[in-house]
Amino acid sequence: MRSANLLNDFAFKYVFGEDCKEANDALKSLLTVFLERKVNHVVVKNSEIVKDFSKMKSPRLDLLVEFDDQTTVDLEMQLRQTKDNLPIRFSYYLARLHGSQELEGKYYGELKETIVLVFFNVNLIDNNRMCNTFTLRNEDGLSFVKEAEDRMKIRTVEMAKLDVNKPLEDMNEQEKMIYYFLNCHKGMDDSKIKVMIESDGVIQMLEKRVETISDDGWKKIIEDFRKLHENEERMEQQLELEEAHKQVEEAHRQVEDANKQVEDANKQVEQKNQEIKQMIQLMLTNGMSLEFISKSLSKSEDEIRDLLR
Repeated sequence: MRSANLLNDFAFKYVFGEDCKEANDALKSLLTVFLERKVNHVVVKNSEIVKDFSKMKSPRLDLLVEFDDQTTVDLEMQLRQTKDNLPIRFSYYLARLHGSQELEGKYYGELKETIVLVFFNVNLIDNNRMCNTFTLRNEDGLSFVKEAEDRMKIRTVEMAKLDVNKPLEDMNEQEKMIYYFLNCHKGMDDSKIKVMIESDGVIQMLEKRVETISDDGWKKIIEDFRKLHENEERMEQQLELEEAHKQVEEAHRQVEDANKQVEDANKQVEQKNQEIKQMIQLMLTNGMSLEFISKSLSKSEDEIRDLLR
């Protein structure tokens, strides 16, 4: 069993995002398979690895790539479910990416296509499809714009939906690549991996990229990966503490508001009692009997005496 693990954010970015021909060829194969379109030319816009992520809420280990037609793809490996809302998170990524285009002096029709392509190792979508594409549609599935003009897409790949026991000969290209992602750490010890390495050109290409990482390199990647997710967990805990503190402050504010309402109500009752007391005193001064006042105010004579004390 080797240390190779393409579910590791750092390894994924290195294998597909390094500034070299081999990584670029692997990236083109990946995009061709999962976007289901031929990719002949692609440029990685952020091949550098983030070095200091200790203060970042969400360290960016994604790949930002651009095709020759200026289509932009944000590509990310999301290994674990976080407490942050992943669908909202990646919707935000898509909106930010699409809105980052320079449009001054241009028509909106000149906006280029933007795609967020995310590999999840968790199940998020309630269907049996491993790959799903999301666009702007209404309740009945009617597209907001013509399909050919739709320039915003989220493409999800839920790797956990792969049937790993499916015979290799029955797997399509997407399933084979995901199987390799999930099991490349087994290397030639895995019978399916062994066959793919020996006979599948795309998997051979990926295997060569994986093999360029030395044992020391894998140790560093694994350590960086550990630090990254420890930092994510620390930031999540910090956000939880901040949210809990806000809830406590809000509860205190509500108690203070309630106490103030009670205090105001008591003042109003006291004020009303004083008004009634003054009215009773006036009625007594005018010679009205206590019995008459009691009937007029619908109060017992004892209650009236208590008000007058």
